Amino acid sequence: MKLQFTKMSGAGNDFVVIDNRSGVIQDGEALAKKLCDRRWGIGADGLLLLQTTNDADYRMMYYNADGSYGGMCGNGGRCIARYAVENGIAGPTHSFEALGYRYKSIVRDSDVVLSMKDPSDIRMNIVLRVGSLSLKAHFINTGSPHVVIPIRQLSKKYDALEVIPVEQIGRKVRNHSLFGPEGTNVNFIDRSEGSTIRMRTYERGVEAETLACGTGSIASAVIASRLWKIASPVTILPSSGVSLEVGFKYAGSGFFEVTLKGQAISTFRGEVDVE
Repeated sequence: MKLQFTKMSGAGNDFVVIDNRSGVIQDGEALAKKLCDRRWGIGADGLLLLQTTNDADYRMMYYNADGSYGGMCGNGGRCIARYAVENGIAGPTHSFEALGYRYKSIVRDSDVVLSMKDPSDIRMNIVLRVGSLSLKAHFINTGSPHVVIPIRQLSKKYDALEVIPVEQIGRKVRNHSLFGPEGTNVNFIDRSEGSTIRMRTYERGVEAETLACGTGSIASAVIASRLWKIASPVTILPSSGVSLEVGFKYAGSGFFEVTLKGQAISTFRGEVDVE
């Protein structure tokens, strides 16, 4: 079977996007493993399938590179929104459904703005024992579970974001018993000038550091706001160097009207043979 695909990048997160409104793809898990392999496939952080739904313009199904169902992906959501516009599936302002929630997107120029779910389950100042390290971390669910660790709360020997062994520490935190069998994503952050936060992310499902993370950017912005009183909007500078902007409102102890804005582009298109 031949499948038409588009390779897309959302601030450095890369995805294989396929129009599956025909329903021809039945096993997204197996297909994600095949196509996302960077040596034997196309190579990507995840697979995005665009499918039909009665609840919005379309449904997004997101699979991590290891085949696991990823739930919501902020950068993936922005990419599939641009894909829908470029292929005449939806207009510049439209909505899509993912995990039973309806997301609104606005596609303009090279940027896509996505209205996100309100963050939940915020847990500040969790002490984690990871090997010889005792970490002060913060947990939040932004559509996906995230741990945020300011590097100043790590260890004196990790005095710069560049020297942190993200995959070594991130993998241990991701699999920590506190976060159950599903695990968590892990973000390391450092404050830059003004309202800019620098971030590196270990993503579950990819099981490696990625160049960017949408829901991780929101998690980092919200936690930074709590820790350092940074007002909206917050600029997130991930490893890719392509910035994302997180907007939000805050009242009492809750955050709402969260938006994720940034670059989402098509990098190439092709056809792949699959069994």
